[in-house]
Amino acid sequence: MSELLEFLRALMEDPFGFLDLPVRQVITDIVNWIVANFRDFSRTYISPPVRGVMDGVQWALSAIPPGLFLLGMLLLGWWAASWRIGVFALVSFALIGFMGVWDQMIVTLSLVITAVFFCVLFGLPLGILSSRSDRFYAILRPILDIMQTTPPFVYLVPAVMLFSIGNVPGLIATIVFAMPPIIRMTNLGIRQVNDELIEAAVAFGSSRRQILWKVQFPLALPTVMAGLNQTIMLSLSMVVIAAIIGAGGLGLEVYAGLERLNIGQAFVGGIGIVLLAMVLDRITQGLGEKAPGARRQGD
Repeated sequence: MSELLEFLRALMEDPFGFLDLPVRQVITDIVNWIVANFRDFSRTYISPPVRGVMDGVQWALSAIPPGLFLLGMLLLGWWAASWRIGVFALVSFALIGFMGVWDQMIVTLSLVITAVFFCVLFGLPLGILSSRSDRFYAILRPILDIMQTTPPFVYLVPAVMLFSIGNVPGLIATIVFAMPPIIRMTNLGIRQVNDELIEAAVAFGSSRRQILWKVQFPLALPTVMAGLNQTIMLSLSMVVIAAIIGAGGLGLEVYAGLERLNIGQAFVGGIGIVLLAMVLDRITQGLGEKAPGARRQGD
């Protein structure tokens, strides 16, 4: 009896001393195995297309004269949302230019556009497949949970081990971190389409593909745009963090300012990030409100 009481007392005082799970070693071994077997594949087949898209976007944005760029943002904001958003976009980008971080903003914007491009390229098909198969979504859901809740800094270590340092590993980490919202919201938007509308389309002889692209996807577009908005915001936050592993842009300004204790430099980079985030957020929200499904719901 005394031995049982002693065991219970020890169990209450230190319940974790009876089992030591080697989680650190297991994860380290898995990452090392992935790096040893897929480093060459990653640098040969994944890095070049990502770098190519990024370089193309950055070249296109850099080739636009700043004055024409400001005018384009004014017109884009006006068309996507309202003239107030257009003026806000114009003033925000002008302020970024006057603060002397225009080139850094172009790099950050090109990183975000590239990351969002790949998120949409892979996220939309996965979201559509998830809406059509409960079993597929049941398998994908825990993976999305892990991708979405893992701290951003954790992605940087395997990215560097697979792709070295620079913009490409930062982009890979950003794509993985920012993809879940577009998948989830695409799945949710398609599933929320009224069954009566689908039945009416079936009654008129529509195929499954026609139902998807002419009924379900247009009606789900506002929800998809909300997911796109979240993906853009997550991409912007991650490319800032990726400055730690060599990604350039406004995040590098913040990181360099903190490293040198240059508060002014860090604040300028931070203000540029805030203005860029607000402009992208307002424009994507405006596009979501202009979507056919949003107008139909409003009617």
